[in-house]
Amino acid sequence: MNAVAGGGSFLTFPALVFTGVPSVIANASSTVALFPGSFASAWAYRRDFEHFENIPFKASLAVSLAGGVTGALLLLFTSQRAFDAVIPWLLAMATVLFSFGPKLAPMLSRRFHIGVKTALCAQYVVAIYGGYFGGAVGIIMLALFSLLGLTDIRSMNALKTLLGGSMNAVAVVCFVIAGKVWWPQTLVMLVGSVAGGYIGAHYSRKLNPKLMRAVIVAIGVIMTVVFFSRS
Repeated sequence: MNAVAGGGSFLTFPALVFTGVPSVIANASSTVALFPGSFASAWAYRRDFEHFENIPFKASLAVSLAGGVTGALLLLFTSQRAFDAVIPWLLAMATVLFSFGPKLAPMLSRRFHIGVKTALCAQYVVAIYGGYFGGAVGIIMLALFSLLGLTDIRSMNALKTLLGGSMNAVAVVCFVIAGKVWWPQTLVMLVGSVAGGYIGAHYSRKLNPKLMRAVIVAIGVIMTVVFFSRS
């Protein structure tokens, strides 16, 4: 899911919560489980990387790492009760962004164009969200890239997976140091995420992205309703 369209956390996070993992730990464990899959996808996309004239790669990587740390620390300092209350709203926002982001991005790119400094500031904010929760963060990054004038979706996906994996990697370090990872469940998901990340990116050209997106949106809606009912 993450390699082709995104939205993998719509499955991993609820799966952990439904098996009894506290929500803050479930969110941290889900991030740890999924982040290697991003690098597996980036490796599979390696032939699609190219020089991005409108995006300074090193600066984008730096702000992604900084934002990932900030978001992770915000999560660690969020109480269990407060996070339980905000989860349904985060899922709802992520589902809406995932549903309408691809349609809004071309419309925005035709009307707006942003500079490099603005893009880096926006990427930092996106990375904070990625380190904190991360649902639909890939869609947000693709929309940001389009505002910078990028049009090659394969290259954009390659950059998205690398920057997304980087912001998650530093968040993972924070979660591991803080002891917020339940390893038995996480390791099972981690193996699956690496295999799925590589295979998904490798075969993404053969899959129907519209059908995949429709399935992911349906999952997001269902999970949002379930978490609102639980709250």
